[in-house]
Amino acid sequence: MKRSIKTLTRSLLTTSLAAGLAMGALAADLKVGLSVSLSGPNSSLGVPYVKGMQAALAYKPEVNGRKIQLIVLDDGSDPTAAGRNARKLVDEDKVDVLMGTSGVPAAIAMAQVARDAKVPMIGLTPILLDPVENPWVFTVAQPTQLMIDAVVERMKKDGIKSVGYIGFSDAWGDLVYNALMKAAPAAGIKVLGNERYARADASVTGQVLKLLAMKPDAVMTGGAGTPGALPFLALTERGFKGPMYGQHGLINPDFVRVVGSATQGALMPTGPVIVAEQLPADYPTRRIALDFRAIFQKVNNAPTNDAFSAYSFDGWLVFTDAAARAKGEPGTPEFRLSLRDAIATTRELVGTHGVYNFKVGDLYGVDQRARVLVKIENGQWKLVP
Repeated sequence: MKRSIKTLTRSLLTTSLAAGLAMGALAADLKVGLSVSLSGPNSSLGVPYVKGMQAALAYKPEVNGRKIQLIVLDDGSDPTAAGRNARKLVDEDKVDVLMGTSGVPAAIAMAQVARDAKVPMIGLTPILLDPVENPWVFTVAQPTQLMIDAVVERMKKDGIKSVGYIGFSDAWGDLVYNALMKAAPAAGIKVLGNERYARADASVTGQVLKLLAMKPDAVMTGGAGTPGALPFLALTERGFKGPMYGQHGLINPDFVRVVGSATQGALMPTGPVIVAEQLPADYPTRRIALDFRAIFQKVNNAPTNDAFSAYSFDGWLVFTDAAARAKGEPGTPEFRLSLRDAIATTRELVGTHGVYNFKVGDLYGVDQRARVLVKIENGQWKLVP
């Protein structure tokens, strides 16, 4: 399946909209450059990103009469390759906006190119950077602190007094740990340990044994995608009976498939799109989330059951909303600057994950409307009141 998707992105997606030129030379095409992980350990995130972008392209294929051309590259889960892809998309393909990718380290690499080339970037994952030093980057992902605060609030409600931590040995693991360390002490919860593992590791038994020796009431994990299943599996194998908590990097079907029954009852935050049909009728994102599910089914001939395809969809909504307000001709420095400024003035744009309000000097555009708590029951995500 991965090979067929890669073939599609490298052939069809880069040319399928060329016919838009025939609608007239009234205006130049808009170009979107997407770099994601279609191979490697992050592919369980990258493949949904592409499928979500295909749905978004079908949902809104043009802006102000200009057809949108989507160019997709595989970074192989390698931050160096992500940076190289971003440079190619800017220098050779002359894209108006960058989007990506399937991991924080790779997103950081892309963001550096966006800053240097003065091309706006819409991140699909949290990004670790100074938005004042790099004002060209925004992200539709929820800030990690917003999501971990919800988890810690639940821990406090559950009577947790101590929590062990195990996460990736990279920027994502750092983001989750730092957010936990900021929220937990104020809630009267002591954080025990800071165990790490690489995304490509096959076992975390040693790290889990260290955590269990500290006798935590609960365990918080800082992984993503299928590699994020390892701590849950190891804790279950070692007989851990306490609560386990995750975060929004785990919300995809491959994680659910790999982890099996080891997450029964585990709680984690996510954007409301993942439980759209379970939301109250007046929830602000419910309608667009259901629209997204319908177009995703039509385009991909399968239902969406992950959070990551919806990030792509929301990134597209942010881009098209801003592009409709940007001045100048696509492909020019003037248009890119105007597009960047238009993104920074996005107001109350309703997406599937949240309602977006961006501003200069802030990477993120969502608030508490962009988070709910869920758990897995019989392989399905269920809303936790």
